[in-house]
Amino acid sequence: MTLDPRLLEILVCPACHGELRVVSDESGLECGPCGRVYPIRDGIPVMLIEEASPPTRDVGPPDGSPGGPAA
Repeated sequence: MTLDPRLLEILVCPACHGELRVVSDESGLECGPCGRVYPIRDGIPVMLIEEASPPTRDVGPPDGSPGGPAA
């Protein structure tokens, strides 16, 4: 089942607000910036951070601040 392109235009990653794209086998939506993959179940994207696969890259805090220990 293919997602409506209009839906894909408005959805963003709930963790980092990055742009999403459909993975090659259409089983999920991958976030470009953080690499999380949100599953698609019965044609419906599950946009819960807890349901996403772990990020493939190190991401900072959701507010965009650099984070990490002070130097």
